[in-house]
Amino acid sequence: MPTPIKPAFRYRVDHEKLAHLKAMKKKMGAAFPKVGVLVVAYNASDLLVSTLKRIPPEALDIIDQIFLFDDFSTDNTFELAQELSRTDAWAKKLRPYRNIRNVGYGGNQKIGFSYAIESGMDYVVLLHGDGQYAPEYLPDLIYEAVVKKHAVVFGSRMMERGNAIRGGMPLYKWVGNKVLTFFENMILGLNLTEFHSGYRLYATDVLKRIPYLANVDGFSFDTEIIIQCRALNEIPHEIAIPTFYGDEICRVNGVAYAAQVCWAVLRYRLHQVRLIHEPGFNVDRGGGKYKLKGSRFSSHGTIVSLVQPGGLVLDVGCGMGLLAERLTDKGVRVVGIDSEPKEAVWKGLAKYHRADIEHIEQLKTERNFDTVVLADVIEHVRNPQTLLRNVRSRVRPTGKIVASTGNIAIWYYRLSLLLGRFNYGERGILDETHVHLYTVQSFKRLIEQNGYRIQNVRYTNLPFELIFQSIGKSLAIKALDYVYAALVRLWPAFFAYQIIIEAEIAGLEASRGEGLIVGAKAPPRKKAA
Repeated sequence: MPTPIKPAFRYRVDHEKLAHLKAMKKKMGAAFPKVGVLVVAYNASDLLVSTLKRIPPEALDIIDQIFLFDDFSTDNTFELAQELSRTDAWAKKLRPYRNIRNVGYGGNQKIGFSYAIESGMDYVVLLHGDGQYAPEYLPDLIYEAVVKKHAVVFGSRMMERGNAIRGGMPLYKWVGNKVLTFFENMILGLNLTEFHSGYRLYATDVLKRIPYLANVDGFSFDTEIIIQCRALNEIPHEIAIPTFYGDEICRVNGVAYAAQVCWAVLRYRLHQVRLIHEPGFNVDRGGGKYKLKGSRFSSHGTIVSLVQPGGLVLDVGCGMGLLAERLTDKGVRVVGIDSEPKEAVWKGLAKYHRADIEHIEQLKTERNFDTVVLADVIEHVRNPQTLLRNVRSRVRPTGKIVASTGNIAIWYYRLSLLLGRFNYGERGILDETHVHLYTVQSFKRLIEQNGYRIQNVRYTNLPFELIFQSIGKSLAIKALDYVYAALVRLWPAFFAYQIIIEAEIAGLEASRGEGLIVGAKAPPRKKAA
């Protein structure tokens, strides 16, 4: 038998918040955000009607629509919802629908969220039809969104000590919840009190920017959508809610669910470091997709260390100017070349030229650059030989280039090929915009065959600061960085994530550029005594 409903007096309605919301709606009129409540239900006939009737009547004034999706129940859940929707009190609010087949817990949410977006809702609240989450707290979630402007709001059963146990959560499941939440927080760099509550509010603007349709149809859908919000930097805001442990949770295989959840968060981090490609984690951030890596073991940190203070640098493929900003902090003047609109690029550049880096020969320069930086650029151009030759004529005879690229022969891709996998993605070594891939030897050969003498070759770690973003200062992560660095030194061709080459001009016979000078004036050199 289903667990009986807990007495209603255990749950309170925050009438102060509800009154505030009603006053806002009265003042704003049609401009008040449209709020929808998505009720997901499966074989919930014993509890559905009582759950819906516990929604505070006053809250119906701030809710635009309640849409119930019955996931092809084998009982009369849908018929009961239909019957309720025909009563005077619910006729204007409740819209019951029945899926033509069972699509699963996550699949039901996909249908409901798509319905909310298509219906023009601004916010959608997820409510379970079996009474597992108290409908009395709907105004609390809506208040945090409409008044406090949180785009994602979760009701947490774990915020108040002992709350979950008092609400009937078995001890072993409470322990499992805490352990899984700790693991997910650690890997994702979050600080949520609970990952596994199904009481949630999402702004539809957030749902439009995440590929939730690519998520699983099962129970780990809830974790995958948290990951997508994390990738979008829309961190869920939590409020404390009471616990009612109902019938639905019994449908979850705890061990299988835990494995799916752990694998989801690990897949996200592997996707972030570009070792695998997961389309479901490609969110619409509305901006650039590259981030500066500050670790001493990263390519960006290494490149900055190789550029001497006080010089003039040409940053080919400078992007938004992230690396240029770090270089400028060393007292270096940086001239940038890229195809980004000028207004999108960091304003601290000595000079910026919007141009196709495939054809920088059209920008005639004097040979006045101390260093030319080619940070993760060569793999993007169709003719890297031409680019390197054009760059060569822009470096002072005593200057150098610093070039980096990914190592396609890293252990992970060797293993992937062994298993028959080779998937391009949004970023990283197998970035779908890359037209060339290099090993350590082939990259060194490319540099040497185009008029350079290699001075130094550096190698980078896997970017652990991306894998463990928010906890990168921990001793454990620092230890991991140093251990992996030792492996890179031991066998760079196998363990290195990126290759960085520092090279000088092989001869002094390269011709000087003529015509338009795109570089800033080089700093004066001291005369010999």
